[in-house]
Amino acid sequence: MSLVSSITCDLEGRIETYNKGAEQIFQYSAEEVIGRKRVSLFSPGLVVLEHVPAWLKIAAEKGEFKTQTVFLRKDGSAFAADIRITPTFKNGRHIGYCGVTTPRPDVDVNRTWPQISWMTKIFSALVVTRAPFLSATVVPVIIGAVWASSRGLVSPFPWALFWTILLGACAMHIAANTFNDYFDWTSGTDKANNDYFMPFSGGSRSIELGLISEKGLYRLAVAFTIIAAACGLGILASTGRIGLLVFGAFGIFSAYYYTAPPLRLAARRGLGELIIGLNFGPLMVAGTIYALSGSLAWLNFLAGAPIGLLTAAILWINEFPDIKADQLSGKLNLVVTLGQERARWGYLALLVLSFGVIIVGVLLGWFPFGALAMLLSLPIGLFTTRTLFQNYRDRALIKGNAATIQLHMVAGLLLAAGLWIGAFLG
Repeated sequence: MSLVSSITCDLEGRIETYNKGAEQIFQYSAEEVIGRKRVSLFSPGLVVLEHVPAWLKIAAEKGEFKTQTVFLRKDGSAFAADIRITPTFKNGRHIGYCGVTTPRPDVDVNRTWPQISWMTKIFSALVVTRAPFLSATVVPVIIGAVWASSRGLVSPFPWALFWTILLGACAMHIAANTFNDYFDWTSGTDKANNDYFMPFSGGSRSIELGLISEKGLYRLAVAFTIIAAACGLGILASTGRIGLLVFGAFGIFSAYYYTAPPLRLAARRGLGELIIGLNFGPLMVAGTIYALSGSLAWLNFLAGAPIGLLTAAILWINEFPDIKADQLSGKLNLVVTLGQERARWGYLALLVLSFGVIIVGVLLGWFPFGALAMLLSLPIGLFTTRTLFQNYRDRALIKGNAATIQLHMVAGLLLAAGLWIGAFLG
């Protein structure tokens, strides 16, 4: 009689039952995986990205899905197997899946690998670098460029310099993302995070999915740091603006020590939120303006405050689903410190301050009247706040996480457009 593995999981993929056959086939003990790991542990990462969601959808709609695929043992070796996936129910409600795996030692593993498209390979690179979150960098750089141009600080506009600034800033952001994932994984924070499996929780999951190794992720972070430094030195060489060394040094320091020991700023009761708000707001906007024009006026920093506060709001709401893992690993951010119920008001305060800076700035004549265009994004802010207050402890919060990123992008672009238009209206 052939050995058969039977594993059940919830809708998030968390393993709930795991039979003796599974222990022998996959080499993990039940104690290692039940309630601690997801079923993605047993499949190559690219197969998970390309095929597993479709397989689960078919199983849910038709009652089962069967195929032949490749799985991974604990020692990393691959083997071919037949898999049958069926949905599981409780009181008529779909609660998860059951996978029955039968190894096929008679089948060539190399011929069994599911086909992986180039789109999935590209997508895997986006997952590892968390490139979709680069809007947090692109928007403040645009605001800085518009501010410099609309106030007559540069003429004609230095496009080559602008693109170098944007490239360097994006490279530094990717370095921060990958350092963050590396140290959150090695510290145990992401390993302990077993609550949500979504783009806004627990980092990129790239190591967990097997898309990249620990060493590979660290090397990637270093490589992007070097790219960012090269862009900065190139700008310094062409402009002679020595102050860029201060901006660059603080950026590298923040990217590395945000989660790296011994400082681990993200774990120090508000320092992480402060560092994110400063770097992706006042410092990035003022740094862009300085690199383009040489201006270091205090108002340049203030112009970045609204978008920096909204970036901090993205981090803030993303800390809610991670709270248990952060507590276990000693990552004492403000949501952990305040508790989820009270921390809701901190998110609201960030939004109020962001829009408040614009209103006060216009009233005092610091910003042109057109900057009030940012207020057109207020309905999104009302939606995210309501979603957080109602769903701060459940899976439905994902709508608020996604909408906060949209709020940041829409508000930032409206602010940039308003500053540009305001320059012509006087």
